Amino acid sequence: MGIRYGCFFSYAHGRHELMQRFKATLADALRCYLEPYFDNEDELFVDVEQLGGGDDLDHKIARAMCESVCMILIYTPKYEAHAYTRREYAAMRQLEIERSKWYALPSHLIIPVIMTQHPEQLPPQITESSFYVDFSRFTMATADLKSNPEFLPDIDKMVRRIVTHYQCLKKYMPPGHDCNQFELPDVPPPWREITDTTFPKK
Repeated sequence: MGIRYGCFFSYAHGRHELMQRFKATLADALRCYLEPYFDNEDELFVDVEQLGGGDDLDHKIARAMCESVCMILIYTPKYEAHAYTRREYAAMRQLEIERSKWYALPSHLIIPVIMTQHPEQLPPQITESSFYVDFSRFTMATADLKSNPEFLPDIDKMVRRIVTHYQCLKKYMPPGHDCNQFELPDVPPPWREITDTTFPKK
């Protein structure tokens, strides 16, 4: 098995235009700037674009993650509230441990992109990362990310990190490595304690 994707997009699905537009414009910018570095691989795996029919969704997601160089985590408070996205995060951490046995990782495989800040604080799963970018100033009035000077420096940092991992993985992935064997882990616990907001009973 070779590399098929530059990045796996992990995000909570949104019904309305802000979340959909942010994901689409970020994907467009990354595809634009990653393309010159890759051979025949797709720059990104985005589930709504590349998942076909069938029932074995978990297997398809697990394989796509294993075949991806890195993971772009689009953080919103909704992300940590969803069991499936927390599961994707845990799966990429497993892949990080596996690949660290092949070569010295230059950085984490998960690149958090903050779309919306949490009203309390970001969870440690995000802040403990050696690198994350804050795009929470993005609004419906924001111009296209791939040509927006306000965001381009962070896009460039992301691209450089992905390309570094891509070159390492091409060089050190064991011959015959089979991503069909990789499975998603069980759903991990919530990232923060859930506060009981019910009023005291009289």
